[in-house]
Amino acid sequence: MREPAPAAEPAWAPPDEAVREKALELHRRLCQTYECPIPYFHSLDPVSELISSLLSHRTRNADSGRAFKALRARFPDWDAMIEAETGEVEELIQGVRWPELKAPRLQEVLRALRDRQGKLDLDFLAGMEVEPARRWLEALPGVGPKTSAAVLSFSVLRMPALPVDSHHHRVAQRLALIGPKVDVGPSHAILRAQLPADWSAQALYDNHEILMLHGQKICHYRRPACDRCPLTDLCPSAFKV
Repeated sequence: MREPAPAAEPAWAPPDEAVREKALELHRRLCQTYECPIPYFHSLDPVSELISSLLSHRTRNADSGRAFKALRARFPDWDAMIEAETGEVEELIQGVRWPELKAPRLQEVLRALRDRQGKLDLDFLAGMEVEPARRWLEALPGVGPKTSAAVLSFSVLRMPALPVDSHHHRVAQRLALIGPKVDVGPSHAILRAQLPADWSAQALYDNHEILMLHGQKICHYRRPACDRCPLTDLCPSAFKV
């Protein structure tokens, strides 16, 4: 379900002023390009967002979205999905990558949440600070930094957490905001530390979305369109990939 991670880089130091200024300039330019503020793409309760995020790992949004809708259409509530045959859940999510792994993992995560809370409810996270809330979520099986940030940011909780997906991560590496061996998981803390501590949930959501959109539209995995990029003067990878 998870691809091998690159070798870990040495421990990182807090970003210096030049890196902070670069991150803010990138944000400013890309916000102009992609017209911030970016509307939130959905408004799910946090438990549903947890399921949606787990489905989305290494999967196109359209495919994970169809799988999520299939689960919602089949089960009256998420408790019913816990009690379903795992094979049925797997069949419903066939469009995602690794359905044979994600189906039992979804049930395991929900069962762990219910055992821990007595019910399937994450609304209480709204009363916590972001970092303790993320640690609480990451204590659940299979929940890492990307999923915990997505639950807090993308759900109706609308908390100031910064998710990092594969597009966001690739753009950050090419712009030298993170090193070439920093995996997606560790990149969350590094990239968040480069941005103002008091940024709102909307500002952090915008930051994630504009870097993700840039990776999808311009800074492609293969043959990035550097001739159309507004960041080439700040990018050490420009015209070299």
